[in-house]
Amino acid sequence: MFGIWNFCFAVSVKAQDLHFSQFFNSPLTTNPANTGFIPEGDYRLGVNFRNQWSSIMTLPYKTMSAFGDFQVMKPGDEESEKGWLGLGAVILRDVAGSGNLTSTKIYGSVAYHQPLGYSSLLSLGFNTGWVNKQISVGNLKFPDQFDGHFFDSKLPTAAILSANNISYFDMQVGMNYALFPSDNAYVNAGYSVHHVNRPRESFFNNLADSNRLARRHIAFLNGVFKLNDQWLISPNAYFTMQAKSWQLNIGANAHYNLSGDGEKQLLAGLYFRSKDAIIPLIGLGYKDLTFTFTYDATISTMSNYNNARGAFEFSLIKQGMFDQFTGNKRDFKCPSLRQN
Repeated sequence: MFGIWNFCFAVSVKAQDLHFSQFFNSPLTTNPANTGFIPEGDYRLGVNFRNQWSSIMTLPYKTMSAFGDFQVMKPGDEESEKGWLGLGAVILRDVAGSGNLTSTKIYGSVAYHQPLGYSSLLSLGFNTGWVNKQISVGNLKFPDQFDGHFFDSKLPTAAILSANNISYFDMQVGMNYALFPSDNAYVNAGYSVHHVNRPRESFFNNLADSNRLARRHIAFLNGVFKLNDQWLISPNAYFTMQAKSWQLNIGANAHYNLSGDGEKQLLAGLYFRSKDAIIPLIGLGYKDLTFTFTYDATISTMSNYNNARGAFEFSLIKQGMFDQFTGNKRDFKCPSLRQN
């Protein structure tokens, strides 16, 4: 039964894209305009890993990514009205189910960031990339291979794939607006469109205009608010829609200053994904490294099958500066518990 469901999920063009519960720790896949938007540094490196449905599947879904971005042409303090560029890249790999549906995505991204006065910033960005998908048909079973008692892979099937390896070009665009009203507050909102070119994705030999990926729309809103020298809170909201499917994530992280100078921080938070899961978060920050772990506790009817055990996910982010004495850090710096 799971083989059929996995296959249907794999070949359906209406299936949702790869996603992370920690969308705020996967900036380049959330919006290409995030490329090079690093208020607390000049560069950023990160890895993400997600393991989903291991409680009900022999081969769970595993999603991995690695990314990096940095700022170029950053103006000095005397040129604070000038903008700068962000360059970055991200690699994603996903292995799904008994058919070993393997997706590999490689994107390069560019964004331009323009200050609007001394307290706000407008960013525009895009990325382009190559996507490859492969499936192992020998591990799948189809409805017409059911003999009344079991699924027999030796029985003939009418489900014939014209290819088990496909590749295509993909493109995303996005924009962000950031507001820095004070040293203790920061708000950021963004919108992006994915699969702008609507690439064709199918293992079947259908007409050229069929099985095209629906455009995916993503909107997010986040903020950082420093309450005092010990506490910082960061609320986040994320909405995505593709074809007739949609998803809403809302929640917040709290950062507690463990060391007094902000070099060591404890993170805790809670998120809610509409009609699907409650997601607790815990993490630790040490200097320029931040490790975050989340667990998706299923609250939908799927909990009857997985006992509320949905997915676990972790991220490791490093961000820093090439030179502590260059770049315009005066006007666009997120509230932080670290002492300057």
